[in-house]
Amino acid sequence: MRSRSVRPRRGEVSAPASAAQIVFLVGFMGAGKSSVGQALARRLQWSFEDLDRRIEARDGRAIEQIFQQSGETAFREAEHVALKELLREPRTSSRVVALGGGAFAQAQNALLIKKAGGQVVFLDAPVEELFRRCRQENAERPLLRDWQQFRRLYQSRRALYAKAGYQVETDGKDIEAIATEVVRILSLRAGKGSVK
Repeated sequence: MRSRSVRPRRGEVSAPASAAQIVFLVGFMGAGKSSVGQALARRLQWSFEDLDRRIEARDGRAIEQIFQQSGETAFREAEHVALKELLREPRTSSRVVALGGGAFAQAQNALLIKKAGGQVVFLDAPVEELFRRCRQENAERPLLRDWQQFRRLYQSRRALYAKAGYQVETDGKDIEAIATEVVRILSLRAGKGSVK
């Protein structure tokens, strides 16, 4: 599948060029948000944050345990609180934030992100490729059950992810190539994160 990027939407809010920047990576499980986020942050000399790791640190439990012991509704509440906490922190340096697969699909989270004025990049791949990647990993994914359920969940979320300002296809590309493409489409540079 060929790479395509979506231009910013009319009226999209962006931070002043001199301000510290924030880039959110969104997409379905297996899209590579954490791996690409780390590579992107290294390249830009920005900080990196995985929202799921923040949730685990706050709750003292792994994501799978939260799902198993408290349910998805409790997890979504914890996710929203963690995102609000992250966005309330003073933005003294630029950062890349990888969101869990369902975070941007929640309207209240998408609204918080929009108000924050950051750039949002949707990392995507064919659903068959995403499923293959998830099956190859050893990581426990609470919402990964079977192919039919996986495809239905992807289809239900894809239109919500597509509301991101940019989209990058990840199929057939390595992590560094994807990070390079994100830097290019957002015209980012190392340091404070000013837009060129």
